[in-house]
Formats: sequence, structure tokens, C-alpha cells
Amino acid sequence: MILTVTLNAALDITYRVAALTPHASHRVGEVVERPGGKGINVARVLAALGHDSVVTGFTGGPTGTVLRRMLAPLAPHDALVEIAGTTRRTLAIADDTTGDTTQLNEPGPTVTPEEWAAFLSSYDALLRDAEAVALCGSLPPGIHVGAYAELVRRARGAGVPVLLDTSGEPLRRGIAARPELIKPNAEELARLTGSREPLRATRDARRRGAHAVVASLGPDGLLAATPDGTWQAAPPEAVKGNPTGAGDSAVAGLLSGLVGGLPWAERLSRAVALSAATVLAPAAGEFDAAAYEELLPRVKIVEHPSTAPDR
Repeated sequence: MILTVTLNAALDITYRVAALTPHASHRVGEVVERPGGKGINVARVLAALGHDSVVTGFTGGPTGTVLRRMLAPLAPHDALVEIAGTTRRTLAIADDTTGDTTQLNEPGPTVTPEEWAAFLSSYDALLRDAEAVALCGSLPPGIHVGAYAELVRRARGAGVPVLLDTSGEPLRRGIAARPELIKPNAEELARLTGSREPLRATRDARRRGAHAVVASLGPDGLLAATPDGTWQAAPPEAVKGNPTGAGDSAVAGLLSGLVGGLPWAERLSRAVALSAATVLAPAAGEFDAAAYEELLPRVKIVEHPSTAPDR
């Protein structure tokens, strides 16, 4: 099975409005609620692809109860750890006129040392059956900034490859624990390395400890620096829609390719096609299965010939 960790899970709420105008009242045309948090999104996509996926992390309070109830029919196995605090909410306001989305994210509940210890015990037990683990998203209050580094080390000790998808100081510390893969976006990568030139920055991130780095470049697709070489993968044409969850779908594609033993070019094609199919889906965070199948063979892959594989 593939384990995904969401320490700061959320109930995602999307409001659709005809046009978002600052300082004005709006009539909401549609309200959609769904279980969220990056790792939960990844697990849902993995389950839709036919993988056995398990979600863990924290949940609590009335919002957490709603999240777990909505997660149950979506196929990922629920191994979330109950806490006294209340699971956060995120609010996305989708503007039908511009196609833009405005995101408001609550900080999340405070996790106590006892709750963290309970999570670590559960995490270690889940690692025994895991083929891979994804550590995703922000840290809730109360969790130390080196938490992901600790989780990477525990997974490596259990022989389980780790994909780390976070930002800021948690990413900086986590990469030093040598995860199998990190997946920052361009801004996160720039903050990590100090370079805004993606190719240079991905190589620098590898030198900091990651076995491989796959950077999200928005509509330009993915840039991967790996032990086997460097590739850029992009969708065959620009896609328009709601990008919510597109990066999480890319993570699911990378994990799916990892456990399947696919070569890097095929992993990247899968990740890019899933990401684009998520932008095209009518519901935020879902992926359009028909679009995915149509896009997959048409993803553009370019190898950078100047980079030699590591030996």
C-alpha cells in the first residue's frame, strides 16, 4: 500500500460566484464540500488509479467528523489520529467570470506532545506495510519544525521511500534527512535554493540531500533532476480550469510510477497528464479520467542532454 501523511488535514469548501468583487456582497451559486489536505487529495487520486492507499495524520472536532464521513466512500483507508482540537477549514472562492480562485486557509488545531507521540506510534506501525510514503502539506500549530525530517528518517529506517511535498523551513530540514523525492513548486524551490533559474535550482536541491527533485512549473509542466538524468515534461497544450489539487494529482502520479517501477519519463508523463486532467475536471481536486487517458500519450518530454546520470 501507499501511505500518505496529512498532518494539517482540512475540510475544503468551495464557493462559486458569478464575479468576485472586493468590498461587495455576493450570492453564492454553488457550495461544494470535500475532505482535503494535500496528502488526502493524493490518496484519493491513488485510489482512483487502483492503488491501495492509506491516509494518516490528525483530525478532530465536528469538522473532523464531517471530513471522515465524507472520506469513507472515496476508497482510501482512514488511519487518521483523533485529537482534541478541531480540524481546520479551507475556503476557495471560484470566480466564474475570470476563472480565478481565491483561497483562504485556516491555521489548523494545536497538536499536543501526547497526540504527536500517539501519531508516531501509529506511523511506525503503518510503515511496516507501506511500499512508499508521501509527507504532504503544512504543519499544524504545536508540531516542531523538524517533524518531517523525523518522519523521513523513520521511513528510511524502515526501508520505505519517501516523497516530501512541503515548503519553507520544514522542507529545508526535511531535505537534509535525504528523502527519495521532493516536489516543490517554482516559488518553494527558489526559497529553498536562492535561485530562480529552475534547472540550476533543481540540481542545487539534489545536492542538499534529495535523491531526486521534481519541480512544478505551473503551465510549463514538471522539471525533474534525478540520478538517471534531467527531463522536462509538459502538457501538449495549455489547459484552463480550476487548478485546485493539480499539484497533488502530480504527486499521486509520481508515487504511482515509483511503486510501479516505471522509468522517469513515464512517471513524469503520468504526473503531468493527471495534473492537467485535474485542472479540466468540473469538481475542484478531482481528475477527469477521460481527459487523463487522452492526454497521457501526448505529454511532451524533453531530456536535457547536458546532464549525465549519477554513477
